[in-house]
Amino acid sequence: MSLEVAVAAALFVGVIAYAVLGGADFGSGFFDLTAGSARRGAELRTLVDRSIGPVWEANHVWLIYVLVIWWTGFPATFAAAMTTLILPLLLALLGIVLRGASFAFRKYAGTLGQARLFGVVFALSSILTPFFLGAAAGAIASGRVPADGRGDVWSSWLNPTSVFGGLIAVGACAFLAGTFLTADAARSGQSSLAGQLRVRSLVVGVLTGAVVFAALVPLDHDAPTLADGLEGRAAPLVVLSAIAGLATLALLWRRAYGVARFTAVAAVVSVVAGWGVGQYPWMLVDEVRIVDAGGAEATLQGLLVVVGIAAVVVLPALGYLLRLTQTEQWSRH
Repeated sequence: MSLEVAVAAALFVGVIAYAVLGGADFGSGFFDLTAGSARRGAELRTLVDRSIGPVWEANHVWLIYVLVIWWTGFPATFAAAMTTLILPLLLALLGIVLRGASFAFRKYAGTLGQARLFGVVFALSSILTPFFLGAAAGAIASGRVPADGRGDVWSSWLNPTSVFGGLIAVGACAFLAGTFLTADAARSGQSSLAGQLRVRSLVVGVLTGAVVFAALVPLDHDAPTLADGLEGRAAPLVVLSAIAGLATLALLWRRAYGVARFTAVAAVVSVVAGWGVGQYPWMLVDEVRIVDAGGAEATLQGLLVVVGIAAVVVLPALGYLLRLTQTEQWSRH
């Protein structure tokens, strides 16, 4: 394995971690938005606050991790993507800021009207942000980001691959969040709420799975390089995602909520990993290969050292935080 590929693999680990951990947080906005009126949705919105409150900021560490490794290790491709995809990435950034601010402000709103306003901003931002991030990923995967960064600022991310990428991102986030929230509600003794979330999660899971496999059809024409990769070396991951997704639906149906969380994570990891493997060996599809995109050798070596240190320092603390939030004592707090 070359130095460039090793750093790219470390970068993609961060993409997967953000898709799972950050995705579960973003997906909670869908259930917050569809919870109903202030009175009818109070129990669900309280569950959302309690479930994501301790971790929603911590999960953004992975986005920072990805951006830092990308611009440091592969600066030319980072500049090209940031230039061509300035619109969806700015909209995603705006969504992250509005989401965080409204999530905090809702707790201290002076009136019910203000609380509703902040709640709507939180929920819509939670849905739109992963859409724009998925659309940006689709632009790269379909070869619409040229090496010189002079791609069209509109058509680069308003195309079939990008639209499907955005929809899949939104659906995957909602499916993860629904599975996690259902398990949290059951663990805290809210059986009625768990039942409601179970039905919604099943519907979201079926629709998301349909979108994932429907996206394979236009990819042959709109993103042939990615399609070849998905039908070839990434095919086992595509199959695994289908198996894990179906297993999650079956476990939710049987009310095995605890185990369903793990299969839901496996389904999302398989989808994201399938994209990465299908895109390999391109950093910018049809434009720049990973082995040609790396920065200085000393910089890449330094990045791997930093990744190793971060794994020792950050992962145990993050794991402990996540473990605390899954305890029965926390659920009943």
